[in-house]
Amino acid sequence: MIRVSDHQIKLQNNMFNNLWVEKYRPSTLDEMVLSPENRNYFKALKGEIPNLLFVGTPGIGKTTIAKIIVQDILKCQYLYINASDENGIDTIRSKVSGFSQTKSIDGNIKVVILDEADGITIDGQRALRNTMEEYSGYTRFILTANYKHKIIPAIQSRTQYFDLNPNLPDVVNRVIHIMKEEGVNIPSNEKQKLGKLFKDNYPDIRKIINTVQKYCVTGTLTIKENVDRNSITSKIHDYVKTGKLMELRKYLIDNETEFQGDYGTLLKSYLNFIYESDLKDENKRQVIVTIAEYLYRDVIVLDKEINSFACYCQLQKLI
Repeated sequence: MIRVSDHQIKLQNNMFNNLWVEKYRPSTLDEMVLSPENRNYFKALKGEIPNLLFVGTPGIGKTTIAKIIVQDILKCQYLYINASDENGIDTIRSKVSGFSQTKSIDGNIKVVILDEADGITIDGQRALRNTMEEYSGYTRFILTANYKHKIIPAIQSRTQYFDLNPNLPDVVNRVIHIMKEEGVNIPSNEKQKLGKLFKDNYPDIRKIINTVQKYCVTGTLTIKENVDRNSITSKIHDYVKTGKLMELRKYLIDNETEFQGDYGTLLKSYLNFIYESDLKDENKRQVIVTIAEYLYRDVIVLDKEINSFACYCQLQKLI
């Protein structure tokens, strides 16, 4: 009979009751994972800021740093809008303009945070451009976006742009710190798998923390590799190499549960497979460029399976 200690029971309860991404969400600049250049810039902010545009992949802390600036650094009056939900011109004309056109109670600047601003319609962005200019005496704007090219040039030119992708070693240190705070035991035989987990999910800090927490439910890090990606990737390569693309698609659809329908990660695994293969360097370069293009599309397409299949159809010409 296996006895479970009170400490292990407490850990398990904490794991289920506390999401680490929320429990350890940074509330100060010192807690943020930032490059030295970005950290020094934000530390220098004193009561006044320009309009800011934060760009980067999901899960790197764009929204968090925006809130730290208004709540901890400036301590100012602010308006937060999730622009992926409220993305029309009416939101800009009513909520944003209404907030921006008056002075704050304490006389300091006010700030509008437009989260996921790349979701705002073109008409909405044009209206925002005018609002930013008209009320510049009272209000500053912090925009976050996954894709810079979806922000119109007129707004880009009115903001200071920051790429917030963090350094991998800093991400590792942050997650290890969280695990130590939670009293998690990290066996030596799990460290290599943990390193692979970091690389596979970088730079998405949020995804890394969520995934690590899943593997720490007993209080000891135990990474279960349910998916043999090397085996799946090898089969994909055989189908592509022999031109059996219809059979490849059937194989992937039939085995979606094996890789949890994560076609983007599967494409990335195939890129690494090709990189380490004995394919000619010229073909290898073309394959990598093609996969990179379809990985970019993977984030925005409606059907990720069709996108990945289209990629394999292109790769068949190169392998």
